[in-house]
Amino acid sequence: MARINPRQLPQNLRQGLAPIYVVTGDEPLLVQECCDSIRDAARKQGFNERELLHGEHNFDWGQLLSAAGSMSLFADKKIIELRLPGGKPGDKGSKALQEFASMANEETLLLLVLPRLDRSQLNSKWVKALDAKGVLIQIWPVDASEMPRWIHQRLRSAGLEAEPEAIQILAERVEGNLLAASQEIEKLKLLANDSVITAETMNNAVASSARYDVFGLIDKALAADAAGAVRTLQGLRAEGVEAPVVLWAIAREIRTLLETQEKLDQGQPINRLVRIQKRQPLVQSACQRLRPRHLENFLLRARAVDNAIKGGKEMDPWAGLLELTLNLSGKRSI
Repeated sequence: MARINPRQLPQNLRQGLAPIYVVTGDEPLLVQECCDSIRDAARKQGFNERELLHGEHNFDWGQLLSAAGSMSLFADKKIIELRLPGGKPGDKGSKALQEFASMANEETLLLLVLPRLDRSQLNSKWVKALDAKGVLIQIWPVDASEMPRWIHQRLRSAGLEAEPEAIQILAERVEGNLLAASQEIEKLKLLANDSVITAETMNNAVASSARYDVFGLIDKALAADAAGAVRTLQGLRAEGVEAPVVLWAIAREIRTLLETQEKLDQGQPINRLVRIQKRQPLVQSACQRLRPRHLENFLLRARAVDNAIKGGKEMDPWAGLLELTLNLSGKRSI
């Protein structure tokens, strides 16, 4: 399997389609864009049929093999898109994926989408079986120090130029959220007027952006202000903020709380773990209120919400976000 990063994918696709693509990572925007590129390239090669499968806990892995074997003589080529939000197929799934790899052909394309794989998963039998037939796209989070460069490249791709200070302003506001950054750049297309984007223009553009209230939602939840957090969530939805942006912020905070709790239990002081002084009491009180087992359950729920956002039918994504908001506020347990 060719192991590549998202920047290498366009060139890889121009060299021809593989029968299997594995997209692994925790950055929603880049995962979405990689999948879109693969689907577009496949459609140009006659893959006009698409079957979407969700590999949840009770998933029948026979569906994968059935989908692969259901082609008729005159049928269009088929994309089988399998989303595996838990990241681990289990014994049955491992065997099914190995069997699928053994029967890979030019008429069926498997697009497997799952969270970032750790070293042991990359060395598992099912990954090695796919290894011989396909392409693995590994997506890594953009480090805070790399965010200005990422934004600069994104602006240039959109035909925009910006002052370094303007780029830094946007990098600080989005705090690593690539989806929010991408949405702001789309808005800047309407404001730039073919000129270089100044710091003042950037400040004016992002100051009115309601999606940054999502961080206010997080702070209210950490402060156990459930009513305030719910009002903020409802306001975000009413003003058109997209569910993935809210989910990204909530899931990131849950993961951060888990890491902070572990270090607090090891005796590290809160002021070394949380840089912003005004957030230190919020995080510390949340860590006292919510134990690791709660947070781990919240992460499982966040994965279910992510699946719903991507087309699953288990729940309304906003209902799931409401429940997560209440969970983080300590008002309801899963």
